[in-house]
Amino acid sequence: MPHPPASPNATPDRPLLWDIFCHVVDNFGDVGMLWRLSAALAARGQQVRLWIDDASALTWMAPGALAGEWPGVRVMPWADADQASACSALPCADAWIEGFGCEIPPGFVAHFAQRVSAQAGLAQPVWINLEYLSAEAYVDRNHRLPSPVLSGPARGWTKYFYYPGFTAGSGGLIRNAVADAVDRNTRPTPAATEGVRRISLFCYEPEALPDLLTSLGQDGRPSQLLVAHGRATQAVRRLLESASFELPGNLQVEYLPTLSQTQFDAVLDRCDLNLVRGEDSLVQAIWAGKPFIWQAYPQTDAVHRAKLDAFLDWLQADSAVRDLHRAWNGFCQPAEVAHWAQTLADSDGRWASQVIDARQRLLLQDDLPTQLLKLVDENR
Repeated sequence: MPHPPASPNATPDRPLLWDIFCHVVDNFGDVGMLWRLSAALAARGQQVRLWIDDASALTWMAPGALAGEWPGVRVMPWADADQASACSALPCADAWIEGFGCEIPPGFVAHFAQRVSAQAGLAQPVWINLEYLSAEAYVDRNHRLPSPVLSGPARGWTKYFYYPGFTAGSGGLIRNAVADAVDRNTRPTPAATEGVRRISLFCYEPEALPDLLTSLGQDGRPSQLLVAHGRATQAVRRLLESASFELPGNLQVEYLPTLSQTQFDAVLDRCDLNLVRGEDSLVQAIWAGKPFIWQAYPQTDAVHRAKLDAFLDWLQADSAVRDLHRAWNGFCQPAEVAHWAQTLADSDGRWASQVIDARQRLLLQDDLPTQLLKLVDENR
């Protein structure tokens, strides 16, 4: 579908043009978050070119994206960004976003730096280095800091560090349709399942998985475990095939197919307890407003412990919720957690209130697309 070019002199009637670069590392977290950002900007009338080196996940994550069926977003092959012949046919963008430390292809930078230098009145793009999400203190300190480009064809330009986050001093978070409905008080009531507790499971391979499933069965309440496609499904299947583990009789397991982001968000919204991993699904679990346990991306030397603790501090989690997170992330044994099963059974009490309070704090802040638009406007 056609995508009208944007001008450096864009106005509310003439949208900005954004180049967003995504290098897929693993687990599709990068493409998931950057697709959400692209779609969120497009929903505000912006025009986005999403440059990506592996777009295969978008076939199920955002059906129609590769065929150009998402108004305002055009998915571009990463390799083309390094080709002068491809770049010469494109208008210069108003903003560049490097997703999570990926570097824009040198040929792309060289082509547009030369064009800006040669064409009078053509402003250089606002160059943004989008960082990973964290609740650690460095986020507020470093958010929006400028960094001069010291070498190469864009020497003399400026990059801006942009840190998504949970505080008013950070770059905010991307809201989904559930969060927008909450903000407008138009959220539909999820359909109830008679007496059945619904639990979503999106994880890596936590050592505490057998303890979790056993604990979920201890209160005798009928439970349905909705297991995400991929590593979570593989982990559960391996466990159930083990002769040393017996699935509680009151726990039913359902393996989910690959889901679009909209479908995944709806699953979290319908469940009573969500087990999520990485960054994007953590944010979606907060918007769902239900009790959740987060598995941080495992890093060597337990570096992710600081990230987990900082998030739990921001969440204002009580000791029981902290203990669940510590055990799920492998920082203690489930047997060391005083009320593991009881906390899981009583998830609709204080635990739910902590999540709802945290969500409300976020809704009082500007979201990530709003703040990005302000940053670009201030520096053009």
